[in-house]
Amino acid sequence: MATPRLLEHYRKAVVPDLMKEFQYTNPMRVPKLTKIVVSMCLKEATSDGKVVEKAIDELSTITGQKPKMTRAKKAIAAFKLRQGMPLGAFSTLRGSHMYEFLDRFTNIALPRVRDFRGIPKNGFDGQGNYTMGLKEQIIFPEIIFDKVDKARGMNVTFVTTAETDNEGYVLLEKLGMPFRKN
Repeated sequence: MATPRLLEHYRKAVVPDLMKEFQYTNPMRVPKLTKIVVSMCLKEATSDGKVVEKAIDELSTITGQKPKMTRAKKAIAAFKLRQGMPLGAFSTLRGSHMYEFLDRFTNIALPRVRDFRGIPKNGFDGQGNYTMGLKEQIIFPEIIFDKVDKARGMNVTFVTTAETDNEGYVLLEKLGMPFRKN
């Protein structure tokens, strides 16, 4: 299997740039992307179990691997929720699948968002990881619009080895994330 285009870009261009910008002496100290987690949580799953199956099917089409179902840890009567009920699904991408997903996400899916002006910078968690939410799954070209019964949102989390938000921001920006220019 060939090396993903974005991984080659990271090795040849991003690592030297980050070493120069943050004065790293060892290339192993340069922050890197470790995993991407794509998750869906469905409140309507409490009343209809088939909703989770449809979400799992769409998530597997988007990520290219079988997602894992999430279940309720405890019962909450106000939400009509019992322990063990399915609530959503998530998929963790690592290695070449992760770089191929990031490439498709930044170059194909995000530009398809209506009135897209860049993603906000305020999704960092203080340790260099970035989380963003999407309102609908139809921005991915793998999803066939006619088969979608309802627009479902999802969260995409980019986990890095960066120690600060600034390092994580610079890493993701050099990998092609289209952040908003304020």
